[in-house]
Amino acid sequence: MIIKREISKFIIKSTKSYPIIGIIGPRQSGKTTIAQSIFPKYKYINLEIPENRRFAEDDPQGFLAQYSKHVIIDEIQRVPSLFSYLQVKTDHDKIMGQYILTGSQHFLMLGSISQTLAGRIALFNLYTFSYKELKTAKKQCRTVNEQIWKGGYPRLYDQKLEVNQWFSNYVQTYLERDISLISHISNLRSFENFLHLAAGRSGQLLSLSSLASDVGVSHNTIKSWIELLDISGIIFLLKPYHSNINKRIIKTPKLYFADTGLLCYLLGITSPNQLPTHPLYGSIFESYIVSENLKNNINGQSISKMYFWRNREGLEADLLIENGQNFDLIEIKSSQTIPVEVFDNILKIRLLIKKTGKNILIYRGKERQNRSNGLIIPWNDHLDEIPL
Repeated sequence: MIIKREISKFIIKSTKSYPIIGIIGPRQSGKTTIAQSIFPKYKYINLEIPENRRFAEDDPQGFLAQYSKHVIIDEIQRVPSLFSYLQVKTDHDKIMGQYILTGSQHFLMLGSISQTLAGRIALFNLYTFSYKELKTAKKQCRTVNEQIWKGGYPRLYDQKLEVNQWFSNYVQTYLERDISLISHISNLRSFENFLHLAAGRSGQLLSLSSLASDVGVSHNTIKSWIELLDISGIIFLLKPYHSNINKRIIKTPKLYFADTGLLCYLLGITSPNQLPTHPLYGSIFESYIVSENLKNNINGQSISKMYFWRNREGLEADLLIENGQNFDLIEIKSSQTIPVEVFDNILKIRLLIKKTGKNILIYRGKERQNRSNGLIIPWNDHLDEIPL
């Protein structure tokens, strides 16, 4: 069973306006599957296969003459020289939806696109399954902890696989193939150590100097490695909201892992039963809620913007969602009980930003309450209600 991806309708619509569609994102996020499922009549060619790659490298014009119209080109980043030829061909043919390109290491793609395909390509970022996609397909896990631990990588739902073993193979593939191909990292063991240490910072302010000290490399090295994780879709950096009315806000971004299954594996969590007592459970649960909001924003091509808010006195809102004139302030709690001083911090921030919007507490419990100062929403209700 192929689980329908929410972003599919936007990809299909874009073929009426652009000659080239790019589907980019983390390795194993389902890019090939979505391309083949929504364009079943297109030819398919995979540049990961050596003979196909040699054909495209040695004779790009002959390659595009053979694969001339309505083609899915998979792992396009393996032949970056092909982009300039695609530009010439699509400019000449003037066929909308002529090529569907997919690639894992999309920072290579983006570098080439900025030079050759600007204005000719519609780009779509595909992350792993969202909770909403899994629930629609009746594939969601029984509990939130099981869902957090398993994550959303499609292969784990397509086949009966041992979760920890699959993630072990995934990390090794990412290190040995993706990282080795795209960056000159001499010591992959140090990079893998950095990957595990970065997992321990998910949901926290990014401190390059702290990571550099713990890994034993330079500040600039950590900065470049964070950029690698960010661009390849393993992590994302949530920016703080800046307001001119308050000069004392924090300007450092927060680091989040895009998939909590991978996050749990890197933290050494081998079972969902270990989550409630894990010392980082609060940050893991926050990472799950924030990443689900990110996925839904991207899947629905939303114009709303996500931030967090924090000042130097420690006053914080985990999420600030800006949608036009509305600024929703969201606090995320991993507890199953409602905190006593539930909206105190949010109300203080509301006075500082002077913007209207909803005050929301998301927690792991089941009771929903509409209070005078804000909404208390169970985690699953929130994920069901995130607008696409």
